[in-house]
Amino acid sequence: MKKLFFISLIAVAVLSCKNEPKSTEVTGAQVSADGPERTAKQSDGLTLLKGDFVYYDGAAVLQTHANIYGVFVTDKMHELEKLVQEYKTAPTDMIPVEIRGKITDQKDDKILWEHKVEIVEILNVYEPKKEDNDVVKLSE
Repeated sequence: MKKLFFISLIAVAVLSCKNEPKSTEVTGAQVSADGPERTAKQSDGLTLLKGDFVYYDGAAVLQTHANIYGVFVTDKMHELEKLVQEYKTAPTDMIPVEIRGKITDQKDDKILWEHKVEIVEILNVYEPKKEDNDVVKLSE
């Protein structure tokens, strides 16, 4: 009697499991990687990056929430540097920006960061928030 009870309990548990589609299956609402629904900006190979930008002593860095990117020194990078100048109070201040660029991991003689980006399009430059200023200054 106990065996029959346990067998029926296991059978009910197995049969009551919900058949959910796997997360890797494409549903009708999703846009496929090569589908016609993709916009021109989604198909141009550029990546949207939001983070803090600094250019100091000939080196440029973009720090996002996930990675730190060495920035190739180009005309667009110099254009971005001119835009962030109005928000800087010190030469080493990091200013929040939003850019689109080409990311690469190729070796470079000047940029030693693992991840590198070439700025192609500047979308926004934001005024830094006062509460985000967590820099400790040792001398004036």
